Amino acid sequence: MADEHGVQSIERALDIIEAVAANKNSAVLTKIAEKVGLHKSTAYRIISTLLKRGYLKKDEDGTYKIGLKLIEAVSYYIDSLELQTEVRPYIAQITAKFGLTSHLGILEGDKVVYIEKMDIFSNIKLYSQIGLRMHAYCSSLGKCLLANYSNTQLRSIMGRTEFTRFTPNTITTIEALQKEIDSVRQRGWAIDDEEFEIGHRCIGAPVYDYRGDIIAAISASGSTTILTDERIPEIVEYLKQTAAEISQNMGYVP
Repeated sequence: MADEHGVQSIERALDIIEAVAANKNSAVLTKIAEKVGLHKSTAYRIISTLLKRGYLKKDEDGTYKIGLKLIEAVSYYIDSLELQTEVRPYIAQITAKFGLTSHLGILEGDKVVYIEKMDIFSNIKLYSQIGLRMHAYCSSLGKCLLANYSNTQLRSIMGRTEFTRFTPNTITTIEALQKEIDSVRQRGWAIDDEEFEIGHRCIGAPVYDYRGDIIAAISASGSTTILTDERIPEIVEYLKQTAAEISQNMGYVP
């Protein structure tokens, strides 16, 4: 019976959310209760829980609307699907244009997760694979993604990170990372200059959503013999323009 009661409570909560969402304006408690077939007191208890969790909100006039928590939860999933669909042709163009490996990544904690990748030679095995998690502090994607946060938030995110020195160029302190992220914010792009692997470089640019938040980053990577000092300005400019176009397609307004 407890299990059945638990399922019934969930169903009632979902009924209420659907009833509020179906109303183009907003709904009062009495109308919501009538629509879902619940006693007013029962509907009120469920609505109170949904309000507390942010899945509904109550206006000053006593009417209810869908809350930001529900909108955010759904938008994360939609954004992820949209991102991969939207970005795939762009990273293919990056690879074709420069002969470099291109990536799309998102942030999970203090790690970057590669969610899309394009190689110029599909039979070459690089350290990056779709689904792989990479240290944010020594990747261009990670630096772009961390630039979304204040210095206080950055210290919180990286609080438990062990900074491993992979090469002589690796950032190994939160102070050095904070200085680097400040530079990324100012110039609008990031570089991993042989910080994870000697002889390998990666340049990244941030992708923004309609809220103005950095939700992802794109990058171009390759050996220092291909991604030379002379090519950096051209690649940086192209990545920034490409990231800006993707951002606009995701609803971002500069």
